[in-house]
Amino acid sequence: MSSVYKSVFLVFVFLVLTPITLGIAMFSLLTVSQESAANQKPKELVTVNLLKEPRSGVRVYASLPLIQPSISTEITAADARSAVLKQYLSIYNSPLIPYAEKIVESADRHGLDYKLITAIAQQESNLCKIIPYDSHNCWGWGITGSSTLYFDSYEQGIETVSRGLKANYIDKGYITPDQIMTKYTPLSNGSWARGVNTFIADME
Repeated sequence: MSSVYKSVFLVFVFLVLTPITLGIAMFSLLTVSQESAANQKPKELVTVNLLKEPRSGVRVYASLPLIQPSISTEITAADARSAVLKQYLSIYNSPLIPYAEKIVESADRHGLDYKLITAIAQQESNLCKIIPYDSHNCWGWGITGSSTLYFDSYEQGIETVSRGLKANYIDKGYITPDQIMTKYTPLSNGSWARGVNTFIADME
């Protein structure tokens, strides 16, 4: 009988002391946690200029500059016109192809449209493909009857005709192909000026 009372007593003690022990333990843990939190100081925010002090593994993006760097090639108007003229002469396989730059340069120097002297050459000689042998005269310049004016080179012909068109035609009021025709080839029925105007338009 005494063993039964002893067992009951032990169960009673267990059931009473266990909750008390758990309660004390929980209270202690909460108290320690609150004290630790109170003792910890908040971390100070540190501002770092990553542009001046770059850190490993950190990517820094700066705003794009207002002026973007660029690479450009300046092409003068004379160069562009020479290229256009050379391409045009190439279509017709003209002997004047190597002299495209010379035509533009000479026309500029004498105050002419480079297309005019080219168009006259096309009207007169199919761009120098039908001319008296070794005459270098693509413009029918100075031809009177059976007499033909010869030039030593295409360069000389380009320069002489450019200078002559300026002095003997443009400066005297013969500006358009129709006006030039009345003096250049007065017997033409108008086909000369129509041809020159057409060739000028093809180059534009």
